[in-house]
Amino acid sequence: MKSLKRIFSILKNKYLLTLVGAAVWLLFFDRNDVFSQYDRHHEVKKLQAEVSYYKNEIEANQNAGVELQSNPKLLEKFGREHYLMKRDNEEIYLLVEDSLEKK
Repeated sequence: MKSLKRIFSILKNKYLLTLVGAAVWLLFFDRNDVFSQYDRHHEVKKLQAEVSYYKNEIEANQNAGVELQSNPKLLEKFGREHYLMKRDNEEIYLLVEDSLEKK
């Protein structure tokens, strides 16, 4: 009986009730609750990975651009492959796979 009275007196403490209520509110019902913070943390990690990927891609593309500007043979190869450019005395034949034959 004595321990029950002690628990009841602790529960009647208005400061403890306020603290517990505020903690519950902040943990579960607030706009910035624990679950939202967890989701945002994972989103930030994903975006940081994307940033590093795109930085690496930008660096690779800049290096490829410098290489294209400095090497005329590579520039010719790039033009032939990507833009179907040709010399005056050449013919280009495009071989396209028929999508109906694959089915």
